[in-house]
Order: sequence, then structure tokens, then C-alpha cells
Amino acid sequence: MTNILALPTISARLEALGHKLPEAAAPVANYVPTTQIGSTLFVAGQISIENGQPAVLGLLGDGISLEEGQRAAQLSALGVIAQIAKVVGNDARRVKRIAKLGVFIASTADFTQHPQVANGASDLMVAVFGDAGRHARAAVGVAALPRGVAVEIDAIVEIADA
Repeated sequence: MTNILALPTISARLEALGHKLPEAAAPVANYVPTTQIGSTLFVAGQISIENGQPAVLGLLGDGISLEEGQRAAQLSALGVIAQIAKVVGNDARRVKRIAKLGVFIASTADFTQHPQVANGASDLMVAVFGDAGRHARAAVGVAALPRGVAVEIDAIVEIADA
């Protein structure tokens, strides 16, 4: 079995895990997808996208299962990783730390499994980046998200110079 963390590129690590690195999404309003201050990279919110379209639409607690929510979180995390890869030239070794994820989950008022949904993203970050993927996190329920998706994720990442 391949040691995923020995692979030098983000795309190779994702492929070893059975994922494809998506294209970094362009902004849909008046903002930029990333901002870098020193070694800190701020990644704008990324919604769950699959085959170029919003995926996993609706509310957790109203027809969307926990497993579907975790998949939505994983798809959103892939969007975050795509933005990171664009900035670091796909070089996984330049990702020093996924410092924080903000996971926003469209849910009913009585849904309480936000941390379990967010694990879909957190598990992927650790699988791709190892200990550098371990992060602080907020998992927050909201009434609605852009384009009707169930999950949106933003991130703060420490990166190394090229």
C-alpha cells in the first residue's frame, strides 16, 4: 500500500484516496476565493459541488441523512482543497497546517448532529495532509446556504513559501 503522505502533490494524494482534485471554483459574487497574508491563507466558503453543479441540496433533519450530510461536507472540503492546491501549485509539502475549518450546515432547528456532519470534511483533511490536517473547527447550523446546498466550508491554512 502506498504511503499517501509520501506523495508530493495534493492531486496524487486525493487520487490515492479515490478522489479527483476538482477545478478551483470561481467566485460567484464580489469577493476573491483566497486571500493570503504572510504565511496565512484564508479560503472563502466553498459549497458542495459535484460534476460542476451544487450537490446535496436541502436541510439536515428534513430529508437529508447524516451520511448524505457527511458526503456534502467532503465535497465542500474538496472545494477548499482545490483552492489551496491552486495557491501552492499542487505541492502538498507547502501545506504546513490546516489551522481552522468553519463548517456551516443547513439544518432544521432540532437537528443536533453538526459535529458528525463536519467529520466528513475533517476526516478528509487528515487523510490528505496527515497531522498537518488536524485543525480547530466550528460546526454551525444555519437556516439556509447559497444555491440550496446543505454544507459550506471556509478555512484558514498555514502555507510555506515555494
